Amino acid sequence: MNDTVKVIRKVTIAGIWVNAVLVALKLFFGYWGHSDALVADGYHSMSDFITDFIVIAFVAASYKKADSDHPYGHGKFETIATAIIGIILLGAGVAIGFDGITLLISSLNGTMLPCPSIWTLYIAAASIALKEFCYRYTIGYGKKINSPALIANAWHHRSDAISSIATLIGVSFAIFMGPQWRIMDPVASIIIAAMICVSAVKIAIPPLNELLEKSLPENTINKMDECIRQVPGVMIVHNLRSRKNGHSIIIDVNIHVRPDITVREGHEIATNVEKRLEQEFGSNLIIYVHIEPQD
Repeated sequence: MNDTVKVIRKVTIAGIWVNAVLVALKLFFGYWGHSDALVADGYHSMSDFITDFIVIAFVAASYKKADSDHPYGHGKFETIATAIIGIILLGAGVAIGFDGITLLISSLNGTMLPCPSIWTLYIAAASIALKEFCYRYTIGYGKKINSPALIANAWHHRSDAISSIATLIGVSFAIFMGPQWRIMDPVASIIIAAMICVSAVKIAIPPLNELLEKSLPENTINKMDECIRQVPGVMIVHNLRSRKNGHSIIIDVNIHVRPDITVREGHEIATNVEKRLEQEFGSNLIIYVHIEPQD
């Protein structure tokens, strides 16, 4: 197990323990304390708990070395893990929103909602603090080791913290503002659902684009083109293509060189192109340079 996988496991396992405690507390006090918002928040934490296991299961595989069956490596495992996190989060948001709308309609039709327990406020406040800590802890390591799955999981923690803020506001209105304001509890759960869905879409789109092998942004392609042109011996650059593969970038490029140089000289130019790209974009590159004679 390499150092990167060890870091991912350490950070994710810490999140698992926090989520396990929060799921138990939110669901218990949500149902016992008659707070639909806290119950919704609890299921949100449960989706976070599930994605922690997905990260551990998939990311370890993504850092295996390339082999004969997978010459480009196993980076797509991390991409798949990130996509699954987004899809699960979207499913949780839709389910929470449906329950909130159902309860809201019931309230508007004259059903008197029960007053949430004061304990639901304490749990929501504790959740905000714990999940914000998990976000900062996870995003710090995610950026340090450049792990898309860990960064996605960090934003899942942040979305949980934001949903707990909505819970805190909705429950506060329901408790302190009188029976007519108890409707704010299901309203808060609907707001939570909307925020979860937005976060899910933001998390899911990049890995789905990667699985479809979408090209890197145009400004990145232009920067790569400029770097290659700066290499001595390169006369023309064309057919430059790039795509992400988990934590790696795959680059294919054709370069034109003088037609009268030796094969060794052409190979040295191609090697210098690879070195120049690695200096600018890091070592996690898979580069294919095709040499053509300049007519």
